[in-house]
Amino acid sequence: MTKPNDFNEESLPSATSSTENLPVETNKNDSDTTNDHKNKAIFTFNVVYRVMRSLFLIGILAISALGFLGVGLGLGYFASLVSDVKVPTKEELTQKINDVEQQSKILYAEGELVSVIKSDLIRTSVKSEDISPLIKQALVATEDENFYDHKGIVPKALIRATISDVTGLGGSSGGSTITQQIIKQQVLTSETSYKRKASEIVLALRTEKFFSKEELLTSYLNVSPFGRNNRGENIAGIEEAAMGIFGVHAKDVTLPQAAFLAGLPQSPINYTPYTNLGEFKENFDAGLKRKDDVLFNMYREKKINKKEYEEAKAYDLTQDFRKPEAPQNDQSGYLYNYLYEEAADVLAPIYYEKDGITKEEYEASNDLKIKYKEITKRELRQDGYTVHTTIDKNIHNAMQEAVAQYGPMLDDGRGQTLETSSILMDNQTGRIYGFIGGRDYNQSQYNRAFDAYRSPGSTIKPILAYAPAIDVGLIGSESRLSDYPKKYNSGQEINNFSDKGSSSFKTAREALTWSLNIPVVNLYDELLNHTNPKSYFDKMNITTVNPNDYGNQSIPLGGTDFTVLEETSAYATLANKGVYNQGYSISKITDNAGNVIYEHKMNPVQVYKPSTASIMNDMMRDVVNKGTGQPAKETLQGMGSGLANADWVGKTGTSDEQKDYWFTASTPKITMSSWIGYDDASPMYDNWNKQNMYYWAYVTNYVYQQNPDIFGVNERFELDPTVSHQQVVDFTGEKPASFNTDGYNMSLTHEKTKTSLYSNGNAAPDSKFRFGIGGTDENYRDAWNSYIKPKDEKKPSKEKNKPAPKKETKKED
Repeated sequence: MTKPNDFNEESLPSATSSTENLPVETNKNDSDTTNDHKNKAIFTFNVVYRVMRSLFLIGILAISALGFLGVGLGLGYFASLVSDVKVPTKEELTQKINDVEQQSKILYAEGELVSVIKSDLIRTSVKSEDISPLIKQALVATEDENFYDHKGIVPKALIRATISDVTGLGGSSGGSTITQQIIKQQVLTSETSYKRKASEIVLALRTEKFFSKEELLTSYLNVSPFGRNNRGENIAGIEEAAMGIFGVHAKDVTLPQAAFLAGLPQSPINYTPYTNLGEFKENFDAGLKRKDDVLFNMYREKKINKKEYEEAKAYDLTQDFRKPEAPQNDQSGYLYNYLYEEAADVLAPIYYEKDGITKEEYEASNDLKIKYKEITKRELRQDGYTVHTTIDKNIHNAMQEAVAQYGPMLDDGRGQTLETSSILMDNQTGRIYGFIGGRDYNQSQYNRAFDAYRSPGSTIKPILAYAPAIDVGLIGSESRLSDYPKKYNSGQEINNFSDKGSSSFKTAREALTWSLNIPVVNLYDELLNHTNPKSYFDKMNITTVNPNDYGNQSIPLGGTDFTVLEETSAYATLANKGVYNQGYSISKITDNAGNVIYEHKMNPVQVYKPSTASIMNDMMRDVVNKGTGQPAKETLQGMGSGLANADWVGKTGTSDEQKDYWFTASTPKITMSSWIGYDDASPMYDNWNKQNMYYWAYVTNYVYQQNPDIFGVNERFELDPTVSHQQVVDFTGEKPASFNTDGYNMSLTHEKTKTSLYSNGNAAPDSKFRFGIGGTDENYRDAWNSYIKPKDEKKPSKEKNKPAPKKETKKED
C-alpha cells in the first residue's frame, strides 16, 4: 500500500486499462473492505489537501502581487504629488520656521503709510533655556512621543491616519509629528489636500537634516497659537501663553501649569479659559480635561511618577488663572480694519482657485469663505505684502475731522448717539477717495459705510423705478402719473410725504422733485409689465436685496435694504452716463519682492442708456435746486463756498417711521452720500431729514476745502445727443391728438405743449382718455372735468362743450 505522502498519479489505474487485467475477487473479507475505505479516504484527503495548498499559494502570490502593485502605485502617486515641490535651502527653511512674520503694510494712494498690518497674534519668542523642561516633556509626551527617535515622520502613524481618512473608520487618528506641524504652520498653508500632505512629508524629512531636536521643539513652542489671554487677545508662543494665562514666565511654570499650556495648541480657542472679550468662560471643563490627558501622557511616558501625576491632577488650577483685564484700546480706526478685510477679500481667489475651487462654489459656501479669509489674512500678516489703496490721505482725514466737528449737530437731545456714514467716490472709475464709518471708532467699531444694511427710503426711486421706466420707453420726463389716493393690494393706504394724495396727475419730473410716493408705486406696478427691474440692480452688483422684494409694491419706496456703498455706486453710475464701475479701494497688492500679485481691473457695465442717465440727471437737478434736496444747496450757498456753484444732482430719502434719512448727490466728477440713523433703528424726529442735509453740506464743504479739484465745480451735466425731445400736451404728458370717448370727440391738437425728454429710440404716445400711468376711470373723469371746466367760456375744439360723461366702470388700472 502506498503511503499518503508518497501518493501520486502513477499509483492509480489507468483510465483506459481493461477490467480483465484486474484481479477478480468474488469473496472479500471484512479486512479487505476496511482497507478499501481507508484507501479512498486517504485519496480524498490528499486531493483536497493538494487543491487547498495550491489555492493558498496562489492566493499568497496574488495578494503579494497586489500589495507590490499597490505599493508601486502609491509610490508613483506620491512621486507625482511631490514632483513640483520646491525643496528649500537651509537658509530658506530657517527664515520660514524662525522668522515668524515678514511685515506687511497698507499705503495711501500717494504712497504714505496707512499702517503696518498688525498680527492678530501677540507673540514673544524666547530661547530654549527660557522654557521649562516640564513644558517640553509635556508637549512631546502628548503630541509626538517618538519625537527624539524619528527622522521627521512616523510611517506607521501616517499609514494609520491615511487608512482612517480613506475609510472613515477609527476617527481622526492624527499622524503628524511635531516637525510636520511646524512645516504646516510656517511653510505650507492649512489646506488639507493630499498634495499638501505629501509636500509636508518631504519638507519634514528635509527639515530634520538641518535642525536639532531642541531647535525644532523651541521653534514649535515659539510659533504655535495658544488661544487668548486675560485681555481677550490672541496669543502665540509659550512665553505669551504663560504670562497671559498664569502671569509667570515660561521657565517658571509648575507641573499642572505646564500640562495645561502644552495641551492648548491642539485646540487653542476651545481650551483657553478666556473669551474674546477677556472674560472668563462659563466653565473651564474642556481645558482642564485636556490638562489631565497631558498629565496622564507624561505619567505613561515615565516623565513623572505616580505621586506627581496624582498631585498635579488634583490641584485646583483655576486659582492660577489671571483675572480678566480690560482690552487695550485699538487706535487703528475704521480705515485700517476696512482695508485689511478688503485686501483679504481680493486675495481670496488666488488661494481657492489654486485648490481647484470655482467662484460659484466659493460664493455658495460660508465655510469656504471663512476658511480662505483666514488663509489670506495669515498671508497678509506674514509674507511682507504691500497693499496699495485708492484712499486719499488728506480727503479721508478731512472726512474724519468733519464728522468729529459736525457730527454733534445730528444729536437730537435724547441722550443716544445718532450715527452716520458716508462715501466719497469718483464717478468715472469707482475709486473710493475716503469714507466715514461712524461717529467714533472708540465707541463703536461697526463700519456703517460698508457693513450696515438699511432701508434706502426714497433714494431708491431714481435707480429702481424712474430710470428703468425711462430706459424702456415707458415714460418721458413729463409723462403723467396718478397721484390720486391709492392702497396697496393688501388694503394698506399709501401715504405721500405730506399728504395722502393730491387727487391729480403729476408729471414724472414733479413727482420725483417732491418725492411723491403714490405716483412711483403706480409707475413701478406698470414697469413690472415691461421689464424686470432686478436686472438693473444685478448689473450694479447690488446683491443684498432679497430677490423676492422686487415684486413688492413697497420696494420703490425703500421697502428693502442695501448698503451705503451700493447706493453710492448706483448714483455714480447715473452720473457716469449710465456706466457702472465697481466701487473699490485696493488698487494693487505686491509681494515682498515687488511682484504684483493682485491688481484692480475696471470692468465697466452699461446699466442705463446714456440718454436715460442724462435725463435722470436733468430731473434730479430739480430735486436739489427746488425740491426736497434744496436745504443742502441753500446751506452750501450760505457758506459762501464755491462748491454751491457745482452742478449738483441728487435725491433725498426717508425710510418707514423715520428710521433712516439719506441724501446722496453727484457732480459730473464725484458722488457723496450721507446716511444717518440709530443703530437700533429707533425713529428720528420727522424734521431730521433737513438736519442730515445741513450736515452733508458742512462735511462736503470741509472736504472741498482740502481738495477742490476732484469736485469738478466747473463741469456740467449735459443731455446726451440721442435724447428725444417730444412735444407733449401739458395736461396729458402725451402727444397732441384727437380721439373719441363715449361719443365725444376730443381734440388736443391746439393745446399748450411742453418738451418731454425720452430715452434714445422712444417716443411719446398719442393723447387719449386714459393718459399717463395709474388711476381709475373715475380718476380720469375727475381730471378731465377739472381740465375742461375752466375752458368752457373759451369753447375748446370738441363737438359737445360739456364734461366727459361718467362711466359705471370703476376698475382700477
